Amino acid sequence: MPGIRLGVLSTLAAALAVAGPVVAGDPVRIHAAGSLKQAMGDVVQAFSERTGTPVESTFAPSGLLRQRIEDGEKTDVFASANMAHPEKLANQRQGGPVVLFTRNRLCALAQEDVALTTDNMLDVLLRDDIRVGTSTPKADPSGDYAWAMFERAGDVREGASERLKDKSLQLTGGPDSPAPPAGRHKYAWVMDSDKADVFLTYCTNAVAARREVNSLQVVQLPAALAVGADYGLSILNPEDPRAVRLATFILSPAGQTILAEYGFDTPLMPGGE
Repeated sequence: MPGIRLGVLSTLAAALAVAGPVVAGDPVRIHAAGSLKQAMGDVVQAFSERTGTPVESTFAPSGLLRQRIEDGEKTDVFASANMAHPEKLANQRQGGPVVLFTRNRLCALAQEDVALTTDNMLDVLLRDDIRVGTSTPKADPSGDYAWAMFERAGDVREGASERLKDKSLQLTGGPDSPAPPAGRHKYAWVMDSDKADVFLTYCTNAVAARREVNSLQVVQLPAALAVGADYGLSILNPEDPRAVRLATFILSPAGQTILAEYGFDTPLMPGGE
């Protein structure tokens, strides 16, 4: 998308124009969505290796990170799993323009014994004996995207939206959600602990969970229920050129290639959607 790429270049040029001198010593800080943990971990490692700049990374649900930043927690770059949270900070004059830097999609992660397919998705989710897990809306965009999928379900079948909202279990992403044991993937642990029969989460999360628990199924949503996720990037400390360079690296072919390797869509790459 040439328009997106041109807008990104203009945003970075403006940030570089106001950046101050290089700040030595303390690491540059990034707060990033939990769904980016593995991919962004590799991105910042590559950035550090190329530039010699240390990076301090904090990963958590985007809504909770936004709240922490609003409450005074300091960071230099914010990578959110939606556009709304960094845009809210920008409206409060915390951070500059928000750039769409990658995309994700919602998938269904299902237990081995659940006969789930793309075609029978809605029928299965509405069954009384099927426990549907989601993340926590407002705190974690993954939960918001699941709710958006429920709204689409209501367009397909009368009453489906409210039924799914009523029966869904908000198992992750909230301020009081239990944390997985050290070394466990959050969604693999949730499913391995038999807390849900089907969990609606990002496709990248679902694929990573299946790597840990091979018996799990990853099922694409039907077109009528499909929900995409736009991820937004904002520089919160544009006066530090290291923050600008980190954001530039995330948006560069090198950073975008790493994101693509983890299953994210990369609209900034040539041929990206």
